[in-house]
Amino acid sequence: MIQVLASSWALLLGMLLLMVGNGLQGTLLGVRGGLEGFSTFEMSLVMSAYFLGFLGGSRLAPEMIRRVGHVRVFAALGSFISAALILFPSITEPWAWVVLRVAIGFCFSGVYVTAESWLNNSATNETRGQALSLYMIVQMAGIVSAQGLLVLGDPGGFILFIVPSVLVSISFAPILLSVSPTPAFDTTKPMSLRRLLEVSPLGLVGIFLMGGVYSALFGMASVFGSQAGLSVAQISLFVASIYLGGLLTQFPIGWLSDRMDRRVLILGVALGGAAAAALGMALGGALGVLLLAAFLVGGTSNPLYALLIAHTNDFLEHDDMAAASGGLLFVNGVGAIAGPLITGWMMSAVGPWGFFLFVALLMGALAVYAGYRMTQRPAPAIEDTGSYSPVLPSATAVAVEVAQEVFIEGLEEAGEDAAEEGAAIVAGR
Repeated sequence: MIQVLASSWALLLGMLLLMVGNGLQGTLLGVRGGLEGFSTFEMSLVMSAYFLGFLGGSRLAPEMIRRVGHVRVFAALGSFISAALILFPSITEPWAWVVLRVAIGFCFSGVYVTAESWLNNSATNETRGQALSLYMIVQMAGIVSAQGLLVLGDPGGFILFIVPSVLVSISFAPILLSVSPTPAFDTTKPMSLRRLLEVSPLGLVGIFLMGGVYSALFGMASVFGSQAGLSVAQISLFVASIYLGGLLTQFPIGWLSDRMDRRVLILGVALGGAAAAALGMALGGALGVLLLAAFLVGGTSNPLYALLIAHTNDFLEHDDMAAASGGLLFVNGVGAIAGPLITGWMMSAVGPWGFFLFVALLMGALAVYAGYRMTQRPAPAIEDTGSYSPVLPSATAVAVEVAQEVFIEGLEEAGEDAAEEGAAIVAGR
């Protein structure tokens, strides 16, 4: 871990500042939209627009990097993000916010692709897993800490929009002054969705459902808080609890994932998430219960994404994993676009608690489908599966392919260990 920090501290520091800026603007818009009188439907369009832009950026950014290079793409997209953040309080119209959110989603996706390719280039085979884990911790820490900034200013003013703009601008300094451009990278043609469905039905369906859950949590949590009558401080605690849960449970769930049938774990974690959402819906009037529900929902939904990728890998050949990651990301992106729209519709129909209802339904559906798939084919042997790699639902194709490399390395190490044990047994005879 020390070696990773020494070689990538500037990149990780820059990403931390970027995530603080992104996490703050996401929550702030939900609060400010309520103050401006935007309807739930209008806010759902605004929040969904980010994921539309993110999906487009993840598909176009690699070509941009190949044409003009990492540094130019990174600097140009960062400039657009900083400018867009300033424009939100200047043009308080839903249509303008939708356009700005598409632009921000596109730019953040391109920035992540660039940063993740730098991180992968600086890591070795021995440190790649550690680098990925540290990158995930930095991302989550940035979003959690961003919520503390929300209480330091007036959401109805300009200052809280200026702060993330400044943070984003500053974040590029340590990266651009210390990181060398990496060679242009090649992207793998995505595997067809039909082929993915044949290989791992649970992986494909689960990733789609978790895209909806993640986008609802990231995009609509602050909208829920505003409509539920929470104060700004309470909204910041609520959102922070979701991501703190996701950070603290990644590694225990990952440890279990490497030691049992992953479908059983997916079923159990999804049931836990559905129960937590039901708890928030039924007893969320008490702040303590609401924060506990948020912690548990985040603590189950975030690890599920990486669990589903690991489960899909269990049924893939090594050469197909990179191609599968592209298809999974596309399906996740489609689910993410739909998530805020459906959540907003449900909140309009049944009130603010439709937020938890949506999460409970998707988590419950995943648990039911996981149980069904367990009856359709046997699980692979534990020794034939690779290691769980922590990946967030906001990861781009680069981070997912890095996780695939870590997974393959885990399989190869397991094979070498098994061969050594066999040789020792033969020698003992």
